[in-house]
Amino acid sequence: MSIRVADFFAGGGGLSLGFQQAGFDIVCAVENWRPAIDVYRANFPNHPTVSLDLSNELETLRLLDDYRPDAIIGGPPCQDFSSAGKRDESGGRASLTISFANVISNYRPSFFLMENVGRAASSQAFKVALDIFKRANYGLTIQLLNAAHCGVPQSRKRLIVIGQLGGRDGFLDAALTSGLSENPLTLREYFSDGLPFEHYYRHPRSYARRGVFSIDEPSPTIRGVNRPIPKGYLGHPGDSVSVTGQLRPLTTRERACIQTFPEDFQLAGSKSDLEQVIGNAVPVKLAHYVASRLAHYINENNDAGNLPWSDQLFEPRAAKMCQVVHGSHSENDGVSPAPTSIATSSSHPPPQRQTIRRA
Repeated sequence: MSIRVADFFAGGGGLSLGFQQAGFDIVCAVENWRPAIDVYRANFPNHPTVSLDLSNELETLRLLDDYRPDAIIGGPPCQDFSSAGKRDESGGRASLTISFANVISNYRPSFFLMENVGRAASSQAFKVALDIFKRANYGLTIQLLNAAHCGVPQSRKRLIVIGQLGGRDGFLDAALTSGLSENPLTLREYFSDGLPFEHYYRHPRSYARRGVFSIDEPSPTIRGVNRPIPKGYLGHPGDSVSVTGQLRPLTTRERACIQTFPEDFQLAGSKSDLEQVIGNAVPVKLAHYVASRLAHYINENNDAGNLPWSDQLFEPRAAKMCQVVHGSHSENDGVSPAPTSIATSSSHPPPQRQTIRRA
């Protein structure tokens, strides 16, 4: 069965590509940062891409009424939660988690996925979002997954929330945990002989942390910045080797490949913007790991006639939309309309992974 999916906070397309590879049909992608939109459109010309601020909940619901997805996926911006950010929910981005939950609650897709950093689980915005989901009658699976155990050569812990309308809590727990690898995936295991180096530099947040890593371990989390080795970095006891003239940071392409984007994924834009797009992305293979298990669950239960679909769900959604459009939102929903920009192009199949070019 073809399951229609809308990707919110789509960024460069990590979630979209992983879900597409697992057999889902991406019917639209929503993003509000132009450099990320440019990267997405370069790689997914067949997907309508919409420039929209999701805090404009009414306009978002109108958009969903046009595309009518069965599932909504997305990772609300994590800078206000992450260890690399300020860890301050007052920064404004945390409210997008609540906007995401409000949109889910009003549109009522059959399934949704929300991704964020692990630290988000202790935030007030996350607790509010969970309450919104539960009041909308969603059964929730909540798991903290390390991408290094999901086919990604990178230590990257991410909070995954999957909701099923009318489902039971924990409905996908066993599927998500049973497929995890026993050992974390190293760069050497993933790329085999495709890497032109044995050690590399990743700039630490402080010099109290190590900055030199080996390909015989998972990469540390790929962040939105990629700096050269500063003269002030004299080494750390945990470094895999000493700092030498041959040591270098990863290239932009290498970082994208560690995020498990394919080698021929198009990287269009300035270097600083691309580093941010790559660092913000959900690793493709982490997305595929989750999506493939969700797809199996849906197909297995649909074959048994256990899932409500189409006519049973679209009608109440349409009725809810009429209420929203005519102003039945409560005053604290924060709804305000905004224009959208949609661009659609011809089909473009997802490229396959290759080893990193040496040149």
